[in-house]
Amino acid sequence: MITFIHAADIHLDSPLKGLEAHEDAPVQEIRRATRRAFDNLIHLAVEKAVDFVLISGDLYDGDWKDYNTGLFFADRMGQLARAGIRVFIVSGNHDAASQITRTMPLPDNVFVFPHQVPESIVLENLKVVIHGQSYAFRAVTDNLAAGYPPYHAGYFNIGLLHTALTGRPGHEDYAPCTMDDLRSRGYDYWALGHVHKTEILNKDPWVVFAGNIQGRHINETGAKGAVLVTVADGRVIEKQMCELDVLRWAVCSIDLSACDTIASVHDTVQESCEIAREKADGRILALRLVLTGKCPVHDTLMDNTAGWVQKFRGIAAAMGNVWLEQVKFHTQRQKDPAQMFGKNTPVAGLIQSIENLNLDEDTIMGLVPELAQLKNKLPAELHADGNLFADPASDTMAALRTAVQELLIARLLDHGEDEK
Repeated sequence: MITFIHAADIHLDSPLKGLEAHEDAPVQEIRRATRRAFDNLIHLAVEKAVDFVLISGDLYDGDWKDYNTGLFFADRMGQLARAGIRVFIVSGNHDAASQITRTMPLPDNVFVFPHQVPESIVLENLKVVIHGQSYAFRAVTDNLAAGYPPYHAGYFNIGLLHTALTGRPGHEDYAPCTMDDLRSRGYDYWALGHVHKTEILNKDPWVVFAGNIQGRHINETGAKGAVLVTVADGRVIEKQMCELDVLRWAVCSIDLSACDTIASVHDTVQESCEIAREKADGRILALRLVLTGKCPVHDTLMDNTAGWVQKFRGIAAAMGNVWLEQVKFHTQRQKDPAQMFGKNTPVAGLIQSIENLNLDEDTIMGLVPELAQLKNKLPAELHADGNLFADPASDTMAALRTAVQELLIARLLDHGEDEK
């Protein structure tokens, strides 16, 4: 019987982006997360006494800032060497030969496939052959799989490849190939990297994206880890997804349609945060809240979104190990303003005018002269760089326009209710 671990997209010491606006962000924990997840991978390999470990590209996130990244990796490879575990690696777009300028001597148990041509490594004692080719450059547009060596009869054949296949949302179309290209090689298992979500694409032969071992931002939610594979008599008899991440990212959508009081909003958000924390199973949780539904207290929320964000942050902080990454206010009014005040009333007319405004910098400044006060009412991520209008075409600017419109309408409706 043979056991091996298939891992990919480790991105050791990946830099942080977009956390500058969050003073309460667990920055050190996030910075250490890729290393701690990699340590979990090493411990898993030793504990299970696997025969070898496969890394399907993007071990590094790019060139090292200094030698500490390489030293860390060499040390962990030494641990595997002392346990008699070999490691086979192909580089991907982030750690292509052209991207890494520093080098570090590695123990003899580590083999990095060349980028010039594909190569096959025969493990005679295990009756296993591993085929692979690294990236020479970041943007590899050739079909590498088509040039992989032929099947070795009498062996369990593994293809190690960093590829987008026929394309995946959010991933560059590097080393493109089709499922037929992979099947044509006759291999038993394709260990793929590049896509950061675990996917089993085929079982005959096995074609598997391991996903990354640690989510690095809010677009990489859910459990992350590596695949533990058991082979007997030349076929896969067991495949297990092993969770390795130490910090979990999650998006929690909360329907506030039934919340008719501020207290009920508080309770609903707290309950949802507690459920999300339980699913993280003791890990630090980086959580984004998306508030939805036709909410009776929509205007109360929109009148001071920044203040509500801080209240929700307090809920998360009190739980421990929960960090609120962002709150998205996507609630709606239960009633259209025209139903509340009539279609031809002055208030309804003003609301329609606000909704039709093309809010550029001059317009917003004219509508809300107290810009500092306005900023205090908006979520911090909308003005983190100190300039509300840095990029008029950006998603942030679109969110700003919506936030300002909702703030103005909420204020107007509050005034309208007073006049009734």
